[in-house]
Amino acid sequence: MCLAVPGKILSIKSDDPLMPIGQVSFGGIVKEVNLAYVPEASIDDYVIVHVGFAISILNTKEAERVFNYLDEINQSDLNEEKPE
Repeated sequence: MCLAVPGKILSIKSDDPLMPIGQVSFGGIVKEVNLAYVPEASIDDYVIVHVGFAISILNTKEAERVFNYLDEINQSDLNEEKPE
């Protein structure tokens, strides 16, 4: 199973036009991400990231829907009774 995570581009370094690197925020955790597969991506875009590479751009509405869903899962886990 593969997992891809949405994140928001905060900045882009394009020292090498074939390998642009973006600072991407994943709910406050910032990581460097290779943007070579999404050369049209820009600051404030949401991207889907898999193993350090942005593989597609996600529109803001869809990104918010994903984040809301993840929050619901987290709340469900917090509300679940813990065995004694």
